[in-house]
Amino acid sequence: MELTFATLLPLLAGVMAAGAVGGLLAGLLGVGGGIVIVPVLFWVFGALGLPPGLGMQVAVATSLVTVAVTAFSSARAHHTRGAVDMAIFRRWAPFMAAGALAGGGLAGLVPGRVLLLVFGTIALLVAWNLARPQARILAPALPSASGAQPAMAGAVGLVSAMMGIGSGTLGVPLLTAFSVPVHRAVGTAAALGLGIGVPAAAAMVLTGLGVAGRPPGSLGYVNLIAVALILPLSVLCAPLGARLAHALEPVWIKRAFALFLCLTSLRMLWSALG
Repeated sequence: MELTFATLLPLLAGVMAAGAVGGLLAGLLGVGGGIVIVPVLFWVFGALGLPPGLGMQVAVATSLVTVAVTAFSSARAHHTRGAVDMAIFRRWAPFMAAGALAGGGLAGLVPGRVLLLVFGTIALLVAWNLARPQARILAPALPSASGAQPAMAGAVGLVSAMMGIGSGTLGVPLLTAFSVPVHRAVGTAAALGLGIGVPAAAAMVLTGLGVAGRPPGSLGYVNLIAVALILPLSVLCAPLGARLAHALEPVWIKRAFALFLCLTSLRMLWSALG
């Protein structure tokens, strides 16, 4: 693709729009803005000529930085409404951060096509879960056995970091499956997203240092230009999404997003296997 002002402008607009939509969805559905930002960045970096593997690594790392900042904005909005369960947060945060650190390190070391496969597969499962009419309840409370909740938190941190997303995408359905009320699950997962974004992004900065072929303005695998385009709209829209989450029952929004996510994940799986 030949890059001129006419072709570059739509790419930049797409990145900014992804930031706005990602922030809105982070607050509204608790799915985490990265689930939108990563595919858009992957497409933009592909249009700029990056190979799929490297493009995915840069997309994941860049998204993790925006996840950390947006999580803070969204969590603060939910906390003012009493929707952050501090007991769960204190119990889960250290193990989620450890999992995210490991996941960020893996994301920077494994081939980028592995990240495409992970993202595409998990995103399909998330789309299926969002499209279901009712969330499935597995138990009346979170497990009390020692090690069960740390393992759950660590697994969410590991997989989320490799996908470039916050804890909401996997954490919200997991918490609600153990009877945590949905608004409290969304708010708590938003707060936990900070513990994913910071360590995972730091790991991808370190593993990406000196890698050839990265786009201009990159620190490790993190592209600072894309971060600057995404963050302002993402941070502004996250509190709006949080307000809407407490005022709406967004069933049809979930189903429409599930369709988008299904098509996006299939496209990314095709890129991984093609």
